[in-house]
Amino acid sequence: MIPLRTVTGKEFYLNNDCILKIERDYDTIITLVDQKTVRVMDTPDEIAEKVLAYKAKIYKSTRGI
Repeated sequence: MIPLRTVTGKEFYLNNDCILKIERDYDTIITLVDQKTVRVMDTPDEIAEKVLAYKAKIYKSTRGI
């Protein structure tokens, strides 16, 4: 799960496996696999970095098993 900020500045966590696509308009719009949308302050690049960092963290933690 990755931390994001709503357009009002409130932090929440999103399961990154639920992301279908990310678009940039005035805000960033995340479309989820169930077609619901979430508007956030984070840029698409910031979100991509968070997803990659999260996946790398998971990968590293499972390599030792």
